[in-house]
Amino acid sequence: MYEIMLMLHVLGAVGMGFYVVLPIMIGKASNLAGVGQQGLAEGLLSANRIAQYFLILQFITGGYLMSQGDYAVAWMIIVTVLFLGIAAVGGIITKPLKLVVSSISAGQSTTAHIKKARVLSFIVLLLYIVNIYFMLFHF
Repeated sequence: MYEIMLMLHVLGAVGMGFYVVLPIMIGKASNLAGVGQQGLAEGLLSANRIAQYFLILQFITGGYLMSQGDYAVAWMIIVTVLFLGIAAVGGIITKPLKLVVSSISAGQSTTAHIKKARVLSFIVLLLYIVNIYFMLFHF
């Protein structure tokens, strides 16, 4: 059972790899015209939703793996807080991406929404990298 959960956990980590390319993809949005920005934002919304499902997989499998291992309490708290941070900020990114889509439909500027989404995507990337570090070098 442990090996199956570990495989699912690694699969979930790969699925969360979307957050590595998200800042790059959002950065390209400012170079596109209105319809292109709208299409990109809609695609990123769909991909973010899939990544959120992978987060649920990570939560379930990670909880099981922590219960089977001998980890320090501080390490478990750190990785759980990092994970919840990724989940929270990953969910918060949804709003500015939706606002990009609605602003284009209304003929308004999307610059502020794209900038906000880009900052949030860098925060998620940072949390994701720190979380990977703690997964590799646990104490």
